[in-house]
Amino acid sequence: MVSIINTIKRDTNKWSILLLAIVLFISIPILTIAFGIFEGPGETWEHIVSNLLPNYITNTFYLILGTSLLTLLFGVSAAWIVSRYTVPYGKVIEWLLIVPLAIPSYITAYAYAGIFDYGSFITTFLGYKVDVMNSWGLVFVLSISLYPYIYVASRAFFTSQSNNLMEASKLLGAGEVKTFFTIILPIARPAFVGGLLLVLMEVLNDYGAAKYYGVTTFTTGIFRSWFSLEEPETAIYLSAILVGIILVLITIEKWQRKRIGYANSSKNHTKLKKLSLPNKSKYFLFMAVLLPILVGFVFPVLQLLYWTYLTFQSVFTTDFLSIAMETFFIASIAAFFTVVLALGLLFFAQWNRLSYFDMLSKVGTLGYAIPGAVIAVGVLIPTLFFDKWLINVFDFVFHEKIGFFMNGTIIALLYAYTIRFAAVAYNPIEASALKLGTSLVEASKMLGSGNLKTFYKIQFPLLKPAIISSFILVFVDVMKELPLTLILKPYSVNTLAVKAYEYASDELIAEAALPSLCIILTGILPILFLNRLISKN
Repeated sequence: MVSIINTIKRDTNKWSILLLAIVLFISIPILTIAFGIFEGPGETWEHIVSNLLPNYITNTFYLILGTSLLTLLFGVSAAWIVSRYTVPYGKVIEWLLIVPLAIPSYITAYAYAGIFDYGSFITTFLGYKVDVMNSWGLVFVLSISLYPYIYVASRAFFTSQSNNLMEASKLLGAGEVKTFFTIILPIARPAFVGGLLLVLMEVLNDYGAAKYYGVTTFTTGIFRSWFSLEEPETAIYLSAILVGIILVLITIEKWQRKRIGYANSSKNHTKLKKLSLPNKSKYFLFMAVLLPILVGFVFPVLQLLYWTYLTFQSVFTTDFLSIAMETFFIASIAAFFTVVLALGLLFFAQWNRLSYFDMLSKVGTLGYAIPGAVIAVGVLIPTLFFDKWLINVFDFVFHEKIGFFMNGTIIALLYAYTIRFAAVAYNPIEASALKLGTSLVEASKMLGSGNLKTFYKIQFPLLKPAIISSFILVFVDVMKELPLTLILKPYSVNTLAVKAYEYASDELIAEAALPSLCIILTGILPILFLNRLISKN
């Protein structure tokens, strides 16, 4: 114990302290939720446990199960088809399969409510109304919105898969289908399970679609406890249960990945070759990969375009332009601070001399695994405590009354965004930094340059593409974020996502189309970048 303390005293430098400060800064909301459990639930907790919690658990379970099955079906099959076979317009299809990620699930939910509404083309054609405003409709909406997570992970794996496995399997008499299910699919499990974990996190984070379709989940329960029942203690308890579910999912994913080795020998490695099939089979596969594009992107966008045509003059006002500019400004500032924090996490960890602190940078990126509503609750409570303390200090020392400094201001909102999307900025920069190696950095230090000068002169210019990519990814995620923004935004501030939600909540669903389209158009930018990255790799 004494030797460890002496080592810490000897090796601690300013970078160690800065890294620890950033990690504590990010961990405050998570620690707030953890410590809040010990304070006990609110007065309505027994009522919630008896009457509401079973519905939260049941609905969340069915959402997880149904969405898992559908996203795996769409994502894995589409990834294998475009990786293994030549289909018409293959290059276009490859990136169009990612495009549904540009549409937030709550916007897709609004669109399908209109597609299957009374008087719509589908209802007129079928002769009766299909009810999608239920849990099964929510499963469908979430699945067609989120399957690209599995598609991207699976496609990246399939395209780099050795062709030797396919050839060896065929020499042993196995056909194409048998080879896929007995060899390719099992070794691809880490890829599509990793994508599935992201899907489930998004399902647990969803609020707008579930609220609009009338399905009670943990996230809607957190909102109800906070706003309707005015019991933050109960919201903390529900948040803790939700975080527990996510930790279980992450643990299961890590456990299944460790149990089996999936490494592929690099010796005699040849990339997977695409097969050309007869026209009949080729067009059948083309229709199979076209289906998720149609239901996940084309149909919702066409519905939104139709609504925009009907409501453009009434929605496109100076207030709308002000909200759009406000959204872009907030997203830009949040993306900037998040990228700066991600750079600090990465490089402070490298520059500190304490080996115990090396993994702290990873701890700082855990916010993405926690739903936005949970982070919002975790931010509200400590910022309110800080503001009350600050008000008392000013009153005692300066005999002046001041308002809230953080709670209910743009500062708390930016703070929450930074925590939520730190991983989105950190991962691309870390991947690019690993490719640079250490030779240039070591040479710079041998010539007498310090850490900051080496970063500014060498690492920053080489990492600029990754930094820009991280900025764009965070920018788009902030544009789409709804639950966190709904809870934390100041009364005088509005965003396109919140505006679309407000229109839909007021049954002005057609008016929600224009702000929704703005979000979608912005979200297409990282989709193009992501497709280019996969193709290049």
